[in-house]
Amino acid sequence: MSGFVPGESFLADCPARLAVELIADKWTVVVLAGLSKGPVRHGELIELIGGISRKVLTQTLRRLVSHGLVRRHAYAEVPPRVEYELTTLGATLIEPIHVLTEWSRAHADAVLDAHSALLAQHD
Repeated sequence: MSGFVPGESFLADCPARLAVELIADKWTVVVLAGLSKGPVRHGELIELIGGISRKVLTQTLRRLVSHGLVRRHAYAEVPPRVEYELTTLGATLIEPIHVLTEWSRAHADAVLDAHSALLAQHD
């Protein structure tokens, strides 16, 4: 038995499910981790993360800003300067992200071995 009770958690309109869907996005955790040391500019995040397009980073940051996890600060300067930083709410995700990162490091080989074994069965 799964332990889940119908109607209790993770229904389509449940706030917990919506929060998990936000965090489970491919780039969300990486962007939040990139902001964990303090304010960062868009271009710096591109370099820090690697493999993310400017468009996808912009979309991810907008979504995180709209959900209260990231703050966008535009400075009235020429040329314009914009920095992103975690909000207090966003900062609460850093410890769970570190735990998940450590789990990934500890178990990455086992996950890859299981995947390879499954692929080998289908050959």
